[in-house]
Amino acid sequence: MSINSALLAGVSGLTANSAALAAISQNIANVNTIGYKRTSGEFQTVINAQSQGAGYSAGGVLASARHYTSQAGQLQRTTSNTDLGISGQGFFVVTEKAENLQVTDARLFTRAGAFRIDDLGYLKNTAGLYLQGWPVDSDGDVASDPSDLNRLRTINVGSVGGTAEATTRIQLNANIKSSQTVSAEATDAAAVPVGANAYDPATNSMAMWDPETGVGVKPDFELTIPASDSKGGQRTVALSFLKSTVPNQWYAEIRAIPASDVITGAGLTNGQLKTGLVAFTQDGRLDPVAMAALGAQALFPDPANATLTFGASDAAAPAAGAFNWAAGLGIDDQELTFDLTASTGGLTQYDSASVVQAVITNGTAFGNLSEVKIDDTGFVTAIFDNGVTRKIAQIALATFPSPDSLAQTSGNAYRVSQGSGTYNLKAAGTGGAGLIGASQLEASTVDLSAEFTGLITTQRAYSASSKIITTADEMLAELISIKR
Repeated sequence: MSINSALLAGVSGLTANSAALAAISQNIANVNTIGYKRTSGEFQTVINAQSQGAGYSAGGVLASARHYTSQAGQLQRTTSNTDLGISGQGFFVVTEKAENLQVTDARLFTRAGAFRIDDLGYLKNTAGLYLQGWPVDSDGDVASDPSDLNRLRTINVGSVGGTAEATTRIQLNANIKSSQTVSAEATDAAAVPVGANAYDPATNSMAMWDPETGVGVKPDFELTIPASDSKGGQRTVALSFLKSTVPNQWYAEIRAIPASDVITGAGLTNGQLKTGLVAFTQDGRLDPVAMAALGAQALFPDPANATLTFGASDAAAPAAGAFNWAAGLGIDDQELTFDLTASTGGLTQYDSASVVQAVITNGTAFGNLSEVKIDDTGFVTAIFDNGVTRKIAQIALATFPSPDSLAQTSGNAYRVSQGSGTYNLKAAGTGGAGLIGASQLEASTVDLSAEFTGLITTQRAYSASSKIITTADEMLAELISIKR
């Protein structure tokens, strides 16, 4: 009977509008939820099969929820380095527990990036979900796989200890005064026969100089260079110069301070590491051609390959002309490369005061973790108070063919569904994945004005559906009263 179908249509209208009201209520309740994606109730007609001559039978309406998961919210600036927002496509991969993950443990996906460092050092968001990423190995490489979730690890920044970096490169920017008076020791060294107080790197050297006793030869100019060893300990290397009687040539010695820091082989004394001549051109620049011509007499026959190699503390006794770190230091082998011909200056000989403009070295002393930074490609980097930075992990972003079809779970997260398609794990900024914004959070996509407007129209539609029921009820009552 058509009146009965009208009753049922009214009931379906009440049910559908109740579902729409529930969706609006969910949206309004989550207007301030980070990364929340709005949901709306959508209606579709229900048509009953009609038989000719049987009258019209109302079908009604059916409500279904539509999730706008792919709609991006605005990124808002925060003050926390570990707050993360995604500009573009993709979801953070998260888990419900941090450690001992098994293949069967669920992996969830979320845009809620309000991560904090928990008491164990893991990055956890406000829903208690832990951030996953690819670990960075000791060489700085990332072993990523677009389809293997088992390669991901829970990102932990609390386990990063202090670090040190050994010095490997020294860049000098210094001038030696060309009009420096030739010392008596250099004059004696050039005399024939050699003078009694002649400079000699083996028996009367600059490394032997003691201002209190007058033993040894006082350098015309000396500069000291700080260097870090493999443990971050501070070592000092001195470079001393003595002008020779040959124009544009200087005697030079490199030594360790104190001498007890090294064990030297035959031919080296008092902590010496290298001795020889340094030659300059007539316009005051270092002369590689003259240095090459001096051969073994040069401090470095090839200034472009000016390298000192320290043996480890536990190495065998050094050969002639070689040297090791002292056994008591217990440090690793080390190679120091001198940049003496830098385009910005280098080692020069001009007729001005002997001066050190700059000594630039790499390497650092031991440092403690000071902060954690995350860049737009998802690399989580530990920054130490000695200036060293170390990459810990790279955040993985998951993309889906149909993100709007992901299944919702508590904690503003999603699971893979049949309609969403399988995930693809990507680094931020590659393969269509968005960039990661540190110190930013994605706002809810709820528009309050639209939700309150929908609230009014849904209320009216619900009232109209109830009128269908009351009207059909009155018509049935009239029908029943015919018999009276």
